Amino acid sequence: MLYRVLHTVVPPLAKAIWRPTVNGVDNIPRTGGVILASNHLSFADSMVIPIVAPRRVAFLAKSDYFTGTGLKGALSRMWFEGMGMLPVDRDDSKAAIASLDTALSVLRRGEAFGIYPEGTRSRDGRLYRGRTGVAHLALTAGVPVVPVGLIGTDKLQPVGSSRPKVVPVTVSFGRPIQVVGRYDGVPLGRARREVTDQIMTAIQELSGQEPAGVYNERSPEA
Repeated sequence: MLYRVLHTVVPPLAKAIWRPTVNGVDNIPRTGGVILASNHLSFADSMVIPIVAPRRVAFLAKSDYFTGTGLKGALSRMWFEGMGMLPVDRDDSKAAIASLDTALSVLRRGEAFGIYPEGTRSRDGRLYRGRTGVAHLALTAGVPVVPVGLIGTDKLQPVGSSRPKVVPVTVSFGRPIQVVGRYDGVPLGRARREVTDQIMTAIQELSGQEPAGVYNERSPEA
């Protein structure tokens, strides 16, 4: 109910103010489990994609956003739950496994799940090497992956900024990458690496970012 209420109000208002450029929205399947794999430039990315996507997209968010007290905590919890976010404790040693289990449950319900293969946002604008969790999800759940390229969200809400700015933002959805039946008999580790690299290549073509060639590391404020 809360999701329906917020999405009746927030997307039209946000689109009217920011007027984002959105490409390839027809590449997102309207039904069935699907992964939206995006580059990651800003805290706002997990808001921008659900606002312009034609269906509900679940993202993971820090559990801190759901556990605050008082009015501020209640409003934060309501906002993130209403936007379809799912809490995860990233400081828990078992958080990575729990995150994958949560994502698989979303996909197996036939819903859309958003993920950042880089693991954390880029602080220098380059596109970092993808971690293979995205391929694990796609191969395990047997769902397609839609690559997403974001441009301009790093200026929408820079690190340390408390409110978004009105700047040009572009969101491009690429053609779905199908994995079912393509890696039968391929060693699992190799299959995950190949799928992940294919996804990252597609994201780079959409975003135009310079490939970093290395993995990104999570910063304290990420």
